[in-house]
Amino acid sequence: MLVTGATGRIGRAVIDLLTDAGVPVRALVRRSDSGATLPTHVEIVTGDLTVPESLDAALHAISTVFLVWTAPPQTAAAVVDRLAAHTRRVVYLSAPHRTPHPFFQQPNPMAALHAEIERLIATTGLDSTIIRPGMFASNALLWWAAAIRGEGVVRWPYGAAETAPVDDRDLAAVVARTLYEDGHAGGDYVLTGPESLSQAEQVSIIGDAVGRSITFEDLPPDEFRRETPEASRPAVDMLLAAWNATMGQPAYVTSTVSDILGTPPRTFRQWAADHATAFTEGPHPTN
Repeated sequence: MLVTGATGRIGRAVIDLLTDAGVPVRALVRRSDSGATLPTHVEIVTGDLTVPESLDAALHAISTVFLVWTAPPQTAAAVVDRLAAHTRRVVYLSAPHRTPHPFFQQPNPMAALHAEIERLIATTGLDSTIIRPGMFASNALLWWAAAIRGEGVVRWPYGAAETAPVDDRDLAAVVARTLYEDGHAGGDYVLTGPESLSQAEQVSIIGDAVGRSITFEDLPPDEFRRETPEASRPAVDMLLAAWNATMGQPAYVTSTVSDILGTPPRTFRQWAADHATAFTEGPHPTN
């Protein structure tokens, strides 16, 4: 099996699970040195999604591909054509843009790209499995860790907006299972955590995990937007629209993780406890 995005947080976890299950794995990396941290028995092949012809060696004798799109959209059609020429099945990491919940229905460029890649895959006739994770629990590290390590005050918009964060480990386990287990061709799986929690509740749960009272202060959306670097503005606008649209209603919650794995998904409280040191150790913001 070929894993793209092999050094990313999901791709790397998938590789570990596949190797633990005794599945031969080939990892696609852009630079050979970036595969140095992968297990020694994983075959490492260089290739670049922006250069479709560079994928031929990686796709040789491959039956199934885990596709994580990490490139601009221009080469998507050529890459999917190459997958169809070399392999039989693709498991694609997409997003819940078809889910009838306002959080997932706000227009954004990434949703449009995912929809187009899904259309391209369907057009080729490849057997496919579409994985659609909701909000990642690990986003809390990117968003709140620095503030929690610092003064313990999280200033953030839409504190009452509810999401159902999915643990990255559960997502990786579902991907791995759909890669090596029969019966998932044609599957279309929306993955969430087990409970709807407001953003303020999530911050409070992290505070419990680190043994510290964390203050949540609602930040006006316009101020949040002004504090965001210009390059991140499209993603911020998408998130602000999604949080605003879901105000007053619970998050969309699925049973997909337990349905596929046969075990309950990890709660956000479990995730916070397992990652507590990330909120107490590391660089502190300077005044």
